[in-house]
Amino acid sequence: MRLKPLIHTGLLFSLCLLQGCQFLEHTSNLSAVMEDQIGHSIDEIPSYPCTLGAHRGASVDHLENSFSALMAATHDSRYAFIEFDVQYTKDNQIVVFHDKRLLRLFGKLASISNSTYAELYKATDGQIARYEDVMDAIDKKINIEIKSQGNDEEDYRLAEAIIADVQARGREKDVMISSISSEVVQAIKQTYPTIPTGQIYWINASTYLPFDALTESLYHKFTETKADYLMLHVANLRNMEDLLSLKPEGKSIMFWDFEDNMYLVRQSYRDRLWGTSVIADMWQRFVYKFI
Repeated sequence: MRLKPLIHTGLLFSLCLLQGCQFLEHTSNLSAVMEDQIGHSIDEIPSYPCTLGAHRGASVDHLENSFSALMAATHDSRYAFIEFDVQYTKDNQIVVFHDKRLLRLFGKLASISNSTYAELYKATDGQIARYEDVMDAIDKKINIEIKSQGNDEEDYRLAEAIIADVQARGREKDVMISSISSEVVQAIKQTYPTIPTGQIYWINASTYLPFDALTESLYHKFTETKADYLMLHVANLRNMEDLLSLKPEGKSIMFWDFEDNMYLVRQSYRDRLWGTSVIADMWQRFVYKFI
């Protein structure tokens, strides 16, 4: 009578070994994330698994968004996905860079949109990466942020160029497009409904005032964009109870910080990484819980 459970356990363990259980290397839990980011967890909240991503690449040990940071994250088993920012140069090259100017990282006033790629390459000693070179080299799932320049038409033009390239590469299931601009996210979702999208927020009223009405207001703004992922700064972990209890069905929550951390909270099977099947997610949850 005891043989069957042993056989089943052995089969599951063998499957785990065959798959390498690689996803466990890039999985943490919500309690650990909250302890690390805000100094405490909440006993009433189940310790859901969290899938880890690299914000601007491995940006603690390398210059953020640089080719070396993105390659380090690609080869680091801790990260299931990689986030980077894109914007246009003066000569319509797409580069991977967060700020509008080089000031914070390189101490120079040159702006990305008013400089050619050659000028930026020289000013950064070759550390500014081209989007196409990065895409050629990353084989993990990717979160591409469209850096808003305050011009919705230009932002959307950039988003369309990125989506066209992603489609040409056959990587629609590997890529999520995100932006702080709700207008851009909404436009993408209307034109390309199957492309996964993320709506980015930093600090809002519900971050430090965890009232139901404020969280509901946040979700109302979020659902209007039709985005798939709500992307919040880790300060919003303080409002985790409301965020989970009021979360609209079929939407997922992701947190980011100003270092290199991103966390996708997997409350249910619907909260899986883009391009991951339901069966694969259920198997991962089983292994996460029992192995």
